[in-house]
Amino acid sequence: MSGDVDVVIVGAGAAGLSAAKEAAQKGLSFVVVEASHRIGGRAYTEELAPGQPFDLGCHWMHSASLNPFVAIADQHGFAYRKDGSWDHDIWHRGALLGEEQRQAVRALGEADEQAIAKVIAEGRNDSIADVVDLDSPWRPYHAYWFSLSTSVDIDQTGVLDIAAYNDTDENWPVIKGYGALVAAWASDVPVTLNSPVERIRLKGDGVEVVTKGGTISGRTVLVTVSTNILSSGAIIFEPGLPDSKQAAALELPLGVHNRIAILLKDMPAGDMMGQSSTVMLEEDEIPLAIELGPYGLSHAVAVTGGRFGSWLERQGQQASVDYLSERILAAFGNDMAKHLTDRVIVTAWEGDPWTLGSYSAALPGSHQQRAVLGQPIENRIFFAGEATSTDFYSTCHGAYLSGIRAIEQVAGTVRSAI
Repeated sequence: MSGDVDVVIVGAGAAGLSAAKEAAQKGLSFVVVEASHRIGGRAYTEELAPGQPFDLGCHWMHSASLNPFVAIADQHGFAYRKDGSWDHDIWHRGALLGEEQRQAVRALGEADEQAIAKVIAEGRNDSIADVVDLDSPWRPYHAYWFSLSTSVDIDQTGVLDIAAYNDTDENWPVIKGYGALVAAWASDVPVTLNSPVERIRLKGDGVEVVTKGGTISGRTVLVTVSTNILSSGAIIFEPGLPDSKQAAALELPLGVHNRIAILLKDMPAGDMMGQSSTVMLEEDEIPLAIELGPYGLSHAVAVTGGRFGSWLERQGQQASVDYLSERILAAFGNDMAKHLTDRVIVTAWEGDPWTLGSYSAALPGSHQQRAVLGQPIENRIFFAGEATSTDFYSTCHGAYLSGIRAIEQVAGTVRSAI
């Protein structure tokens, strides 16, 4: 096999970075190219103000007892909260829900789980919306929370994809930022930034990867870009991708999970800090989850998802800030107005040119496409990323593990050719 390196790694998110580290351990030569100006992909931490970290992307170490980033956090001195719980209030159309109503909300969630389990046992792969009770007055809350966990609405993904996720119910937030943790862990990985890939060619016994900065030849290439980038045609494959691969990318689209943060000023530590509520005003069809002062930090954070998250993103940053501010005042009192500032962060993952979305969700009937997406082409073009994980999709550690899996495949190919 001809080529300058054993593997060209396209993308420096969690998958590409873990692949690079694994390649180094296996003695494989590699180059990592990244379209963005930074590493981490959808793991990204900024500061609202000095000492006020905020994750724009992933924040929780999900399924923590199985998550390799827990040990990495320990190694790099990143603290995390182990309980992972969020005992939030529900502000429903002008008043907090009482205990009897909260029990009704919980009962609906339990009924949903039973209905989904029944459909799975029957071998069906209906959408979530086809299975659950849509007429319950508490449906908007569960539909909203579902959109946050999957990035899509309940009619846009199926029961088998949900059931396949390996959820240990251990969700541990990284206090100083999951994105900051990923950046610290991968700081020793050599990456060529600002180098979007334009073409990937099968040539002779190897590959050519054409970037804006030049062409890299290699024995293999590992593609870790999102499914929305893959299906958009932003990277041209020569010859073209097989129909099965194109279908897999299209049937595993990225939805929207956006986060809104507002810096708070002069907020006493005991004055509502740490409180949280899911808020639904009189005119709302979709609620909004709000947390004040998480981990003692001085900001308010809220999350949007699915179609509504996409719509609100397109309205612009100020629309998101206004939307959150109005609901903070409704749920926590008009006196909160004096604590709100103009220091904000509003994510817009759907508009990010290097991801075009937040994370993948399989269309109803398409869970099997995750395995298809992860299959190599002619043992020269390999694929990794959260969308290729069948049990930890949509997570940072799912992407991490997929990168290691892909390099094991690459190593087998390279060594068999020697």
